Amino acid sequence: MSSRSLQSRIIDTQFLLMAYTHGYFPMADSATGDIGWYSPDPRGIFDLENFKVPRSLRQVIRKNIFEVRINHQFEDVIRSCAARKETWISEDIIQTYLRLHEQDYAHSVETWKNDALVGGLYGVAVGGAFFGESMFSRERNASKVALVFLVERLRQRGFELLDTQWVTSHLAMFGAKEIPRKDYLKLLKRATQKKCTFA
Repeated sequence: MSSRSLQSRIIDTQFLLMAYTHGYFPMADSATGDIGWYSPDPRGIFDLENFKVPRSLRQVIRKNIFEVRINHQFEDVIRSCAARKETWISEDIIQTYLRLHEQDYAHSVETWKNDALVGGLYGVAVGGAFFGESMFSRERNASKVALVFLVERLRQRGFELLDTQWVTSHLAMFGAKEIPRKDYLKLLKRATQKKCTFA
């Protein structure tokens, strides 16, 4: 296979950003690598003002077990998120988001312990909206601490929307909820028109 064909499924970053502002995001088929576009109805989001932090996690945070860093090892984070038996994060997706990171749209929130990366998450910031993509954890609570830090940063920076795509039991414990797609699109339009800086 030529290098040209290998590059053919890397997504143009401007097209990707436009897709996000219209409520769509890409995922690759784990078996074929083919990229599909998704806009769930209902849509999972966090209400930033009603984000819930479990008491046990608050205790972990107070102990300062983890150091939190922003954009320190973005590629390591996305590759760690992809390192599972079945994944929608193909090499084409990785290369696409690395380019988006270079353009200051894709960001990672990382948890470190003893100078080793042990958890984190990554996502995309457009205006006042942050689109959470994936997270990983090598130590208990590592990704949860990253999520709490993310929400605090979004609040401080004036963001209005934290998109989770779907609601899992893991996210539900923090207060993630589902809303109709039409309501999501209204929130999205308002949020992406804001001028916010993540990093």
